[in-house]
Amino acid sequence: PKPSPPMIRTVLRTSPRPSPGPTGPHRSARRAAGSTRVVPTNKELLRNAASTLSGPPGNRVPILIHGGTLIDGTGADAIANPGVLIHGDQIKAVGPAAEQQASQLTQVTRVDATGKTVMPGLIDAHCHVTFAEPASNDELFFHRPSEGLAALVAGHGVQKVLRAGCTGFLDADVLYNIGADLRDAIEIGAVEGPRMSTGGNALLTAVGGTAGRLIPEDGLRGYAQVVRTKDEIVQTVRRQIKHGADWIKLHITGLIPRQLKRGEITVWTQEEIRLACDTAHALHTPVVAHVRSAESTRDAARAGVDLLLHATNMDEEAIEAVMEAQVPLVPTLTFQANLADYGAAAGASPELIEIFRKEIENSSVQLKKAYDEGVPMLCGSETGFSITPLGEWHGREVEVLVKHLGLTPLQAISCATQQGAKALRLDGQVGTVQEGMLADVIVVDGDPLKDVRLLNDRTKMAVVVSKGRMVDLDRPWPTRQPFAGEHVGVWTSRKLTREVAFSL
Repeated sequence: PKPSPPMIRTVLRTSPRPSPGPTGPHRSARRAAGSTRVVPTNKELLRNAASTLSGPPGNRVPILIHGGTLIDGTGADAIANPGVLIHGDQIKAVGPAAEQQASQLTQVTRVDATGKTVMPGLIDAHCHVTFAEPASNDELFFHRPSEGLAALVAGHGVQKVLRAGCTGFLDADVLYNIGADLRDAIEIGAVEGPRMSTGGNALLTAVGGTAGRLIPEDGLRGYAQVVRTKDEIVQTVRRQIKHGADWIKLHITGLIPRQLKRGEITVWTQEEIRLACDTAHALHTPVVAHVRSAESTRDAARAGVDLLLHATNMDEEAIEAVMEAQVPLVPTLTFQANLADYGAAAGASPELIEIFRKEIENSSVQLKKAYDEGVPMLCGSETGFSITPLGEWHGREVEVLVKHLGLTPLQAISCATQQGAKALRLDGQVGTVQEGMLADVIVVDGDPLKDVRLLNDRTKMAVVVSKGRMVDLDRPWPTRQPFAGEHVGVWTSRKLTREVAFSL
């Protein structure tokens, strides 16, 4: 079912009015960051992205959203919407001034949000849009042979992300160098999609990550770039930044065949992590890391990593390191929650379902403790796998944070909006509905404070405004056929033993 449509009408006036000036204060801030000669701080790195492009050129009709309820994304209580005026890629006014300024414009699109909720667009801090939704590591590493096709498929997929109400995302590690190209294509208007920040290939040691011996001893496979020496760490970081990476991704934990304990173990030294961070920071680029153990979380926080993905299984020492560094966390429990809650429907084994259920249970207390101590927390879905297809689960983490960590709906929504701006390197510039912020706004049919699951139901997205433009939600949902060789082919679903053969 589609949401009840908001009342939208465009008003034209005959008397011309001067157009607004440059789009917002964020431009001068970025120029200032670009001219600095010192290594930037963590806060500077997370709020000073380089690009100011916001889609195709041309005039954008101003938008006035009135009526309904406003959740501004800051964690403040919801209020009756006093009016939100969007002009270009900027929120020009919130409050009575919105109507006053709109009345002076020659043309304005009016959106009646009565009975609905106006709020910032969702920001997903952990996506993999270039992977083409593999069902296994075999598909991911051995069935994505064409860079050009992978890029086109990713460009097709990001439309779904946007139309689900997710107006910004971080893709920290990508196939080939698709991430920078896709981001640039979105920014110039060649591809319709949300704001995007990207890494290059994830840096792995020769031990590998979670794919074991599918990862080679050196070189590149899929998203994984193996670095064997300190010199290779430095060279790879510099090369990725040269080719446009917004982030450097480190895969700090992995699995080995004969390890002594369950779960992922640390496969980087703290010295290696610090070297990668120092090299990236000297080139004004932050570092994000995959950490799924207490030791790795502790070492990453102490070595200067700027954003931690997962940070599960923390102990007291790891929590203290995270709190001292105030390094933002992206728990990304959606992947585990999907398997725990719906894995049987997707054909997952009972053993795998139980593993992920326990990981949520065991990590929620530590993550909540870090949050209560002021550590920033962002929402991530790990979108891009068969268990988390594009456009389907970008709001799910809000529900998970409420259900398992005990956050209030307002707190969890702030994690998915205001705090998510850090992943875009636009902290303080997007993610809230306030005057002067970049213009990413959604109108939700219903009240997510009563039912946060609405944010994960794309049929409840009544209006999506991205970069100051209204997204066409009435078009058919993007679909495609599998490309040749996309999925692992099997000869049989089970072994043909004599017993099986003669039992038919």
